[in-house]
Amino acid sequence: MARISLDCPNSLPGIPLSVLSVPMENKYKCQQCLQVLRRPVQAQCGHRFCVHCFKQLTSSGPKPCEACRQEEIYEEPISILNSNEAFPDNAAGREIASLPARCLNQGCNWTGSIKEYEAQHEGRCEYERIQCEACQTLILRTEKDRHNERECEARTLNCKYCKMTFNFKEIKAHDEICLKFPLQCKDCGKKKIPREKFSDHSKTCAKSKSACPFSEVGCKSVIENGKLSDHEHSSTMEHLRLLLPMVLSVARARAEAPGPGEWQEDSGLGLYRAPEEGVPMGVGATASAQSVDLEKKVNALENIVCVLNREVERSSVTLEAFSHQHRLDQEKIENLSNKVRQLERTLTMRDLQLSETEQLVRELQFCTYDGIFVWKINDFSRRRQDAVAGRTPAMFSPAFYSSKYGYKMCLRLYLNGDGTGRGTHLSLFFVVMRGKCDALLKWPFSQKVTLMLLDQNNREHIIDAFRPDVTSTSFQRPISEMNIASGCPLFCPLAKLAGKSPYLRDDIIFIKAIVDLTGL
Repeated sequence: MARISLDCPNSLPGIPLSVLSVPMENKYKCQQCLQVLRRPVQAQCGHRFCVHCFKQLTSSGPKPCEACRQEEIYEEPISILNSNEAFPDNAAGREIASLPARCLNQGCNWTGSIKEYEAQHEGRCEYERIQCEACQTLILRTEKDRHNERECEARTLNCKYCKMTFNFKEIKAHDEICLKFPLQCKDCGKKKIPREKFSDHSKTCAKSKSACPFSEVGCKSVIENGKLSDHEHSSTMEHLRLLLPMVLSVARARAEAPGPGEWQEDSGLGLYRAPEEGVPMGVGATASAQSVDLEKKVNALENIVCVLNREVERSSVTLEAFSHQHRLDQEKIENLSNKVRQLERTLTMRDLQLSETEQLVRELQFCTYDGIFVWKINDFSRRRQDAVAGRTPAMFSPAFYSSKYGYKMCLRLYLNGDGTGRGTHLSLFFVVMRGKCDALLKWPFSQKVTLMLLDQNNREHIIDAFRPDVTSTSFQRPISEMNIASGCPLFCPLAKLAGKSPYLRDDIIFIKAIVDLTGL
């Protein structure tokens, strides 16, 4: 009998019973793990095992078959499990592979055969919950990468400041001791100061406050480091006044302290007496030591006074230098101010040129050269409210031409009416404008003009037409930017634009002007 191959590093125990979609027959059950057989092998006694389970049973040598004992058919040597006497049960394997299967994981609707389950779905199901190796938490397989990177409490991180490796749970503790961790100075507001350099910054920070060096002699000021020098300069006289009593007291004590062996006044008799011979030598030594201490204090105070005098002299020189620098700065400021004013004038000219260019572009965008012009007016309701309120009573259309070198014209519209039509009608007027080629044209302007409010259903347009009065100044050659408007104050009743008007759709109206070019 052929020996089975037990050298399968990836072998697994049996398939869970609940994977099967149908009741399982006992012949497909592993006698060891009691699950569905995976890669079944048959022992010489006839019982079937998963190759994984059989390998575990016989790993330490031949073993008696417990299934034979339970069935009371145990018989040696047939009931002895031996890897040399077992063989792969391919027939049972094929039968098991064709059994219907389903996925055990909650939320997964996969179904198929046992063969497909093992080959395609087992260990790959996105709804399968697996255990994180680090924190032992159950997570969905699809969330493994995100969990390892962002959520796992036991994940390992590298400090982005000092590059030290530590556990995620220790992140706060590490931040408290990290030498590279950025801190912010509460005094000056400077950020990103490494913790290892923060103490040095505190000593040199211009905004950090400390007591005046003369606090020991009575100065109560607390000054920012950057202003300490200014304080010393401005408070020189005050510091000298604070030092004076101390200097005088030291000098007075020095003058009053008797030296060893000097004559002293007897307080009781009012007489002078020599020092007693019985006075111990230690007393004289003590007085001498006190005198030396006083000498040292006086010398120290004298040095302080000298330093202060030098500071006063240096302050005077510094003040003179600052005054000179201030004059130079004022001159620079004046020069820069002149340059700024010049640039502002240049910028104003540029803005004016840009505005003129934009106006020209707008005219060219809507301009026509055949005497026919269609004017689209958006936001009719808002514009009419502005007209009623008097904010924008009239509006002009872009210019249009009778030909490229012909008459230049535009329309003027009063959305709340003008003159006799105020408050009841739209008033529409025709305007002759000054053009570049007026010298080549026939004057006065005498072409027929037709004005139309277009029906957006293309049924019944509102039309008005007129021939110019050649005696009117409105149609003479323009001497200003445009002539006085002439047209129809009662062009269209406002009532026709109320409700579901065919002339007003989506808050838009269209006005058309046609200039008869006959004779030009």
